[in-house]
Amino acid sequence: MSTATRTRTAPAVRFAAGALRPLMNVVVTMAAVIVLWIVFLQIYDLDPLVAKSPIDIFHYLFTDTDAGAHRSVVSSGLGRTLLDAGFGFVAGLVAAVGVAVVFVLLRSVEQALLPMAVVVRSVPLVAMTPLITLIFGRGLMATTVISGLVVFFPALVTMTFGLRSASRQAADLCRAYGAGGWTIARKVMLPSAVPAFFASARVGVPGALIGAMLAEWLSTGQGLGYAMLKDSSTFDYDHLWASVAVLTAVSALAYNIIAAIETVALARFAPDIRPGT
Repeated sequence: MSTATRTRTAPAVRFAAGALRPLMNVVVTMAAVIVLWIVFLQIYDLDPLVAKSPIDIFHYLFTDTDAGAHRSVVSSGLGRTLLDAGFGFVAGLVAAVGVAVVFVLLRSVEQALLPMAVVVRSVPLVAMTPLITLIFGRGLMATTVISGLVVFFPALVTMTFGLRSASRQAADLCRAYGAGGWTIARKVMLPSAVPAFFASARVGVPGALIGAMLAEWLSTGQGLGYAMLKDSSTFDYDHLWASVAVLTAVSALAYNIIAAIETVALARFAPDIRPGT
């Protein structure tokens, strides 16, 4: 094979490997979850009426006479939860990147706002949810704010660290050519913070789902979050456990998809940086 051919096929091979890796990781993760699930039920010897096994959930979703209706109910609630979590995930991540850039460039702003951020973060989100609902209502905006807050604070810390880890020599070189702070942030800091961005995104995925379900429990009355709350009072434990299993699988898949995108992006733009660092 010629050098030109290898050069053309290398990106395709990396992309294929990056696309297959999340599927393999999800299979391994779910296998581990199922094993722990079975071990947990065996150790604590829980009442089968309340504690459902993986086999029970498989029958509930795929082999029972009403399995189609069960899947429809679960998928309907999941669609709403993913919508709520998706908006919160994007809003929280974008806000974290923007605020982190401002903090790095303007230390006075960081000194003024960081204590306020710490105070807000120290208040339990459950206690803040009624106030957020009062301000933003019970629709998509409220769930976006609640879910976004869960994503925002860890991402802010990670992105600030990533931006500050940029090469000082590269920044000084840009200043020598007359570049301003915002230009340095765009040309030097943000590219160097790509691993931090993907780390924030990976951590933010389960956080966004948790925030969305919290909003559904306490505010909107929609989605899998509210359905799971209702299941506890109506003793519909099959649906409750099925919802938990589906959310776990979706969270693991989304996490690994982001990890795969990170692998491909770093291989293309920063081959010297290992994914996950």
